[in-house]
Amino acid sequence: MNKIEEYKYYIDSICVYNTENDEVLQALRALLEGIGGDNAPKLYSSFFRKLCTHGSLRQYISEFVLTNDNAFSKESASGNAEELPASIIAGVKSDLQKLEAISKISADDIITETYGEEEKILLTLPKWETGKPDEVLGESWAEHIDELSFYYERNGYGIYSKYYAFTWQNGQLVPITSTDPIELPELKNYERQRNQVLENTEAFLDGLPANNILLYGDRGTGKSSTVHAVLNEYKYRGLRIIEISKRDITKLTIIREMIADSPMKFIIFIDDLSFDAHDDSFGELKAILEGSMSGKQSNTLIYATSNRRHLIKENHYDRENDVHRSDTMQEELSLSDRFGLTITFMNPDKAEYLDITQQIADDRGLVVRKEKLLLEAENWARRRGGRSPRCAKQFIDYVEACERMGKEW
Repeated sequence: MNKIEEYKYYIDSICVYNTENDEVLQALRALLEGIGGDNAPKLYSSFFRKLCTHGSLRQYISEFVLTNDNAFSKESASGNAEELPASIIAGVKSDLQKLEAISKISADDIITETYGEEEKILLTLPKWETGKPDEVLGESWAEHIDELSFYYERNGYGIYSKYYAFTWQNGQLVPITSTDPIELPELKNYERQRNQVLENTEAFLDGLPANNILLYGDRGTGKSSTVHAVLNEYKYRGLRIIEISKRDITKLTIIREMIADSPMKFIIFIDDLSFDAHDDSFGELKAILEGSMSGKQSNTLIYATSNRRHLIKENHYDRENDVHRSDTMQEELSLSDRFGLTITFMNPDKAEYLDITQQIADDRGLVVRKEKLLLEAENWARRRGGRSPRCAKQFIDYVEACERMGKEW
């Protein structure tokens, strides 16, 4: 058996890591199969085209290992790799040895196995880079199985190792490739409110009883930013977020069933929650929130934000009809009660607003006259209809831009 045949059988005999749906490895397999035939240049070009968007071959295959969804990666993500049968561990080691060998295939290996006119054509084509693997694997990949297991435990498995946030579209979870990078230290004041969210989230991650949360309050006070910062704080402890719109509340049961067997922990995030009267999704959310302790929904919690004091919008008739008004109030209370925790974020007073402004300016390293900064911050808030942390940040963004451009502000 020559080396090309050996590589081909290596790809075919991968047992634990799923290569069947990987277009790069399958393109490489087709190229190895077609060496010496009329289609060799076409197969070479197809493989090169698929690989070149991912970097070098060793880099790509090592990333394939780190992000694969299989029995070993999934159990490792849950911290239970040591409970796997010895046969699976042996399979993982065998797969890693083969994948490492495959990752070292060079263009020269292919060309030297091609004869006749095809070889002349292949010599005109670009050669892919073999490169270096991810540092988690280093050299002798099979010897780093413990480090690999720890990587999965810290970073997740499959799609959950590549992405931390998702949205629901067309009946499936779609990764959010660019998430809000905000960190907890960037959020100023509101420490009591954030600590409640953090303590609840930590209990959830530790497998302890935890509550669904409604973050209620004024616009721009940091409700959504708090949830985004919580994800960034705990994403290396297995936390993931699925953001859904109000119209997708009726799909919550399907979403939860889809992720029910995952060892990851999921916050289902509903931003700007409110309902019209007789909204079908209202009853659906009430039913799902029934018994809000996480013991009844082992790997999911619901965090929602709302700017409205009353989650159900009223019309003029509702306000005039005392019987209807009473029913509506009872409905609102029954929904709020099911969240377990309702945390309130209200607009700051003048002193708090200016304190937030000054903290953000200090974080940015702005060297400006304090009296002018605070005076103009108050004027900025007045022109925009009120004080809020978002207003303070927008003002500092403006000041920083002016300072960098040498403009007055």
